[in-house]
Amino acid sequence: MKEQQSGQYRQGGPLILALDTSTAALAAALVRGEETLGTIQSLAERNHSVLTVAQLKSLLEEYGVAAEELDGIAVGRGPGSYTGMRIAVSIGKTLAWVWNKPLVGVSSLEALAYGAWQANKQEHSARESFGGADWFVPIMDARRGQVYTSAFSCSPGGEWTRLSADGIRLMREWVDQLAGMMDSAEEGTAPARIWIVGDLSLHEAEGERLRHICAGAHAAPVRDVHLLPFTMEGTSVAALGSMRIVKGERDDVHTFVPNYTQVTEAEAKLAAKRAGEVQT
Repeated sequence: MKEQQSGQYRQGGPLILALDTSTAALAAALVRGEETLGTIQSLAERNHSVLTVAQLKSLLEEYGVAAEELDGIAVGRGPGSYTGMRIAVSIGKTLAWVWNKPLVGVSSLEALAYGAWQANKQEHSARESFGGADWFVPIMDARRGQVYTSAFSCSPGGEWTRLSADGIRLMREWVDQLAGMMDSAEEGTAPARIWIVGDLSLHEAEGERLRHICAGAHAAPVRDVHLLPFTMEGTSVAALGSMRIVKGERDDVHTFVPNYTQVTEAEAKLAAKRAGEVQT
């Protein structure tokens, strides 16, 4: 197996095959370093399990890349659609095993946020003179007023950091929590802008409420709240996966599982029992 150290890759950086099916979109990409060779963007959600492997093989063939040339496979592990996550993870594990390639998982929510940042870098750079960070808040609908979500910060200098763990939250409560995070942020880390990105169709009203909260907070440094409809892109999964590959990181093919964010009632009771919180 090839040692995953920077400098040992072909010119241009590691060659990564990436995929994510945590949303309605099949997002896949073939990327070498910062160069995108090819992408797949399909909204045929019901056909993910049928078409994905064939589409990935076609992508490799189109750009003349043999499986043995890959430096790794990056997979969005969720959270998101229960069935969708399982498709991408199963395919990624299978290909990594058959082709004997490193497998790395990335947060689908982080990939969604990272992609939105990359797509809006020009505006981000133009507004650096405002000072303060940009907060990116990815959301995926989880029904009943809930969203899969987390939060990330990009400093004026371009440093990307995680602010909160991936999880499932009521959107209304999450907006209130974001407002609290904004108010309690230490000097120099408070956001100048907040971007809510992803599928906003059912949650735009709460995004507008956050905008209203920020507009009414006279002491708050937030100058704008952007509501940005955004679709998952394979290139962002590849970028995050490439970072892990270059560091020499990899996930175990046998134990790699999706991030479901929620455990079943039976699993919760079992965990409580083991912790001595439930008496038998």
